[in-house]
Amino acid sequence: MIDAVSVLRDRVPQHKYLIAIDSDGCAFDTMEIKQKECFIPNIIKYWSLQPISKYVRTAAEFVNLYSRWRGYNRFPALVKTFDLLSEWDAVKARKFEMPKIDTLRQWILEETKLGNPALQAWCARHSREEAPDMHCTLAWSLAVNEAVTDVVQGGLPPFPYVRECLEEARSKADIMVCSQTPTEALIREWEEQDLKQFVFCINGQEMGTKTEHIQYASENKYDKDKILMIGDAFGDLKAARGNGAMFFPINPGNEEQSWQRLFEEGLDRFFSGRFAGAYEASLLAEFEEYLPEVPPWKR
Repeated sequence: MIDAVSVLRDRVPQHKYLIAIDSDGCAFDTMEIKQKECFIPNIIKYWSLQPISKYVRTAAEFVNLYSRWRGYNRFPALVKTFDLLSEWDAVKARKFEMPKIDTLRQWILEETKLGNPALQAWCARHSREEAPDMHCTLAWSLAVNEAVTDVVQGGLPPFPYVRECLEEARSKADIMVCSQTPTEALIREWEEQDLKQFVFCINGQEMGTKTEHIQYASENKYDKDKILMIGDAFGDLKAARGNGAMFFPINPGNEEQSWQRLFEEGLDRFFSGRFAGAYEASLLAEFEEYLPEVPPWKR
């Protein structure tokens, strides 16, 4: 891990612009199938939530797909899902006792690399009896990865205009993947679609947060107004702002139109210095409408 970060930090820029791109749900239409077919069924299975399965599905889909928490790392997203379920009147009416995840909460606060390697290392040092929630989390997370490999095998193509944007940008910008998906899955997906050729680095959850990815790649190398993050979630916007970079949103549910707009006008504005200000503000105002904070059962 240290070597990977050092390689990213020591890399010499090839262009004066840097573009970071999220993968799941942004470049690839993989978020829906991964959440609905891989993540959520295994939450129900491994945490024994069958008595409230319909509520679990609704809460988990809201957190991971249709809210401001879209794109969160899987572990904080799991905790957020459990918290929403604990507060839900319909779940309380079932008198269902949610799993206790105190150790998981503490680990998320303390761990800086929220991925399976760090979780496996923690579990190797602590018994199942000592921290059943951590071992359950590990079993669930490993099962999710297996399910993704099985269900999404063969890969899914990128959204329309993704390839065109990459082809247009690569002669002017250094491009990298900036994601909270496990790196192994990212590399497989970008290679399957012959898109790996366009990027100099593929960063997954093992490399830290998206904010850190951009920092490692850009610090003391690129002017702030020459860094652009392309993403579909508020975590992507946070990563951009954490580095003083600009942000182009891929609106959930309207991804094709967003990529077409990036291809037809966004990239030109970025490279010509006409992106910041009113143009970016209008994009963000529209983006915020797609990802509410209050779940529908509370409205």
